[in-house]
Order: sequence, then C-alpha cells, then structure tokens
Amino acid sequence: MKILFTLFFLSIFSIVFSQKMASFTILVTDYKNVPLKGEQILMVGQSSKKVFKGVTNSSGNFNIDIPGGDVYDIKIKSVGDAKDYNTMEIPAIGENQSYNKGTLTIMIEQSKSFTLDNVHFDSGKSSIKASSYDELKELVEFLKLKPEIKIEIGGHTDNVGEQLANQTLSQERASSVKKYLVEHGVSSSRLIAKGYGESTPIADNNTEKGKRLNRRTEVRIL
Repeated sequence: MKILFTLFFLSIFSIVFSQKMASFTILVTDYKNVPLKGEQILMVGQSSKKVFKGVTNSSGNFNIDIPGGDVYDIKIKSVGDAKDYNTMEIPAIGENQSYNKGTLTIMIEQSKSFTLDNVHFDSGKSSIKASSYDELKELVEFLKLKPEIKIEIGGHTDNVGEQLANQTLSQERASSVKKYLVEHGVSSSRLIAKGYGESTPIADNNTEKGKRLNRRTEVRIL
C-alpha cells in the first residue's frame, strides 16, 4: 500500500487558537487513480485513543479536522475489523502558530470478496444467531454507502453429514442473510444467495479448526 500526503506546518499567525486542529482533505483512489466513493477512513490517535472518521463522497474525498500532537493510525473500515493502512504524525505546534490545510491521498485495492467472520447460525439450522447482528449491520451500511454494487452471498459448510443436506443447509443460510439485508433496507435486486455446501473448502476437514473455517458465509462483489 502507498500513502501520499502534503501537510504544511508552522504557518505563523498573530491569532492564538485554543485548540490546535489540523485540517485535511482526504482523497481515496484505486491504483489507477480512480476516486472511490463510500470508503470509510478511520484516524485513531495512538495516545488519545480517539477515533476520527469520514466517508468519501462521489468525488472520492471528504474533509476532516484532527487535533495535533499525536500519531494517528490510518485504518480502512469495511465489514468486520478495520484494516491497518499506515500511520501519520501531526506534531504539536506553538501557541501563536497554526497548521495550513493538508491533503492526504490514500490508494487502496478494493476487495472483491470477504468472509463474514462473525456471522453464525444455530447448529444444523439456518437461523441467524443474535451475535451476528453487529457484523450484518456493518454489511448493510457498506451496501448503502455503495449503492451501485451487487453482491453474492455464498453459504458454505464442512463435510459432516450428507452432501445433499449440506448443500440445502448452505443455501438456506445464504438466503437467511439475504432476508436480513432486505429487511434492513437493501434491495433484493442487488443480492444473490447461493449455497455451495461442502464443495469449496478452504481448510482441512479432518481437523476441528479446519471444519470451523469451512463453515462460513462469504460475500463476493459482482
């Protein structure tokens, strides 16, 4: 990953500021310099632990004010855990000094698919456990921020039980996730639910850990 930023420090004014804030325009693009809409960027202070965030508009940018005197972890938020991107230091400045506005360009490669690690179902059933709702809410938000995309919800199982039963169960689980999304405002025309059963394992079904990894729900951007 690559980070490009320009920040002009120490522009001196006679006005005394009670709080020193550094103003940025943050631009998010892919590696072909195409602006990306609906990207969520988090700036997390290493000392303060405070989180500052923004979402890119149709031009791929947003404006943000961040307190100086800290090092910030830049994170890309999508569904599930935020991905670490880079860090940026905004040094403290003197009483009669001010920051000029800076620009920050973040280049990312958009994910084509991801696993919903915290979406779980009752054993042998397609009913979604309540512990899954936080991640499903994030998926709803992701889809609302990117109204132009369509996704496939893929259900997968381990190899325990009959192959046909696993195929049916995986389809029902994928359909349950689709139903949740529709009930929370996502158009069904943007969603495809498909069960893969035990046909595409990503780990060894001879171990409990492997079976657990194979029992998963994946999202693929179409």
